[in-house]
Amino acid sequence: MSERIRVLIADDHPVFRDGLRGLVDRSPDLDLVGEATTGVEAVALAAEARPQIVLMDLRMPEMSGIEATRRIAAADPSIGVLVLTMSEDDESLFAAMRAGARGYIPKDADSEELLRGIRAAAVGEAIFGASIARRMMSFFAADRSGEPSPFPELTDREREILVLIAQGRSNSDIARLLGITSKTVRNHVANVFAKLRVADRGQAIVRAREAGLGTDGGRG
Repeated sequence: MSERIRVLIADDHPVFRDGLRGLVDRSPDLDLVGEATTGVEAVALAAEARPQIVLMDLRMPEMSGIEATRRIAAADPSIGVLVLTMSEDDESLFAAMRAGARGYIPKDADSEELLRGIRAAAVGEAIFGASIARRMMSFFAADRSGEPSPFPELTDREREILVLIAQGRSNSDIARLLGITSKTVRNHVANVFAKLRVADRGQAIVRAREAGLGTDGGRG
């Protein structure tokens, strides 16, 4: 029998985590090596348990699934991260890819699709759910010409918020302008600071304006 695929589950929802555990336990070629309920735990367990595959929820407490993916991929590129999420928007998809994820599968995928994804990712393939693969093909078929955007590690939403920060907008202003909650803005701002490796708003404004964002009321 070939070596079993070592799998780490990272999801903060108990019911969904139970379902993933059951799927792994029923599969003779998979071996569950740990479960994480926060992004911080996922990074620590990945370093400790050395899984081949991490099943990563996109939205995790303490640290987002995107940031956890980035750290895991940077620390050990041999670990394949499969992002599992209910969110199929382009922003989340490409943020996951930039972070180093090996695949992106919707949470409502059936068991067979998920197992195929795990096995493909374990041998180094990039894997996407069928609906996501169709959208990626459409995206790359479109004309994407033009200058590269500054700070490619940021999602489109995070870059939009950075522009508004550079314009001197407060979190409440940003929430009102974008039609999102103040808590969501705070989460995005924290992610921007972490990705840009800045400590506060002032440093973020300097970085943004050096890159030409937020000047003259522009949106980059």
